[in-house]
Amino acid sequence: MTPYGNSGKPVLMLRFCLILIVLMGVMGPARSLSGDAVRIHVIPVAGDVEPGMAAFLKRSLEEASKTPQDICILELDTFGGRVDSALQIVETLLDTPKGKTIAFVKTKAISAGALIALACNEIVMKHNTTIGDCAPIAYSNEGPTMLGEKFQSPLRAKFRALAKRNGYNETLAEAMVTSEIEVYQLQRDKETFFMDSREYEELTGSQQKRFSSKKTVVAKGELLTMHDNEAVALGFARMRVANFDEMIKNLGLEGVPVVRIGENWSEKMVRFILTITPILMMAGLAAIYTELKAPGFGLPGVIGIVCLGLAFGSHYLVGLANYTELLMIFLGFILIGIEIFILPGFGVAGISGIICVTLGMVLSLQGFVIPDPSLPWEMDLMVKNFSQVLGAFLVAVFMALLMLRYVFPRISLSARGPYLTKTLEDSHADSLESMEAREGDEGRAITPLRPSGKIGVGESLFDAVTEGEFIESGAVVVISRISGNRIIVSRKPI
Repeated sequence: MTPYGNSGKPVLMLRFCLILIVLMGVMGPARSLSGDAVRIHVIPVAGDVEPGMAAFLKRSLEEASKTPQDICILELDTFGGRVDSALQIVETLLDTPKGKTIAFVKTKAISAGALIALACNEIVMKHNTTIGDCAPIAYSNEGPTMLGEKFQSPLRAKFRALAKRNGYNETLAEAMVTSEIEVYQLQRDKETFFMDSREYEELTGSQQKRFSSKKTVVAKGELLTMHDNEAVALGFARMRVANFDEMIKNLGLEGVPVVRIGENWSEKMVRFILTITPILMMAGLAAIYTELKAPGFGLPGVIGIVCLGLAFGSHYLVGLANYTELLMIFLGFILIGIEIFILPGFGVAGISGIICVTLGMVLSLQGFVIPDPSLPWEMDLMVKNFSQVLGAFLVAVFMALLMLRYVFPRISLSARGPYLTKTLEDSHADSLESMEAREGDEGRAITPLRPSGKIGVGESLFDAVTEGEFIESGAVVVISRISGNRIIVSRKPI
């Protein structure tokens, strides 16, 4: 009999439990680091920054945020784009849990790209890449023009907030936006300070002498644009690497699964449609106008509905439009239809319909209703959208008139036969109807002429057509010419 008797079994069980606990403690983190729980999501940010990109990044970041341990790496290769879309992306990044986002500057992060990079928790630069130069600009016939203080001030405030959040120097961040800021690098007791020229000039002589050296980092009239070495030296980039794999190794994430998120086919299609929205609007409005002028409902109506549906649907999918804009456009077309088919003349209903359609289309092109005075680019965007929609209206009417005048009359000539071998070019009609009507006679439109209808001349009733002109019922008309049994009329000049 051993000295411990049966008490040896509890000791062995205790040892086994301790070993199991130690193994669980060791293997638990290992599983996380090996990728069972942690994943790296790589999201490309390439090309122009616009609403389609903002919608794609929002979807990608929401998908990557389902697991708190996951890391999102944004591969940046952009010259920038729309300010409103960049700010929307920034807000999406700020809503992502802290410590989850890394900006990997693959080629360049200029303008809005720099703003997106600063919104991430860390920045990593690839060799021979650049970041910075976020001055707001507008394009005109003279080329790109830098916008004034009204536009720069809110952007500087955003850069200051992002710099403070992630530990970057605020003065250097502001120098990316405004070229009037001159920044000095000052040395004192092995400490480095960055100060703009105005702050430095406000120091007393004795305070200035405390600095052992002064170096101009950003000259006046220039914008801060950094290559990879400068970004690391100035404290913006965490490191500079040769490639993606070196970054993963330096971050201690080797062996962690990498999931690359790309645009699906619908997002690619939506981004393409956004680029041709003005063309779709013009074609859609022209087709609808043509359909309203022609009898019945046919191909122009279908084309118009499809074009306008694509233009509106693309903006709905990226979050710029919602049901309010759809209802406004729908109500506008109803009012225009009532004006054309029910009410005589053109008045309140028609004008109200045009206003509703215009407002609906303008609002579908932007993510706000009333421009925010603190964001001056919103007013500029609204003016641009109004110009785009009104221009589409004018071009659409012109296109529709050309279609009605030159295209539709020739469609029948291209239809398949059989045809008569003789034409009726030299024939004449001796019907009583044509003999009772003469060129220059005045009459009255009995029905609306769109472009065909009935007119009354004296006591007689005739079928007549216009040359593409819409004439409401009751209007005074003049017979401009008679071709065979065809009576062509026009509105009597006032």
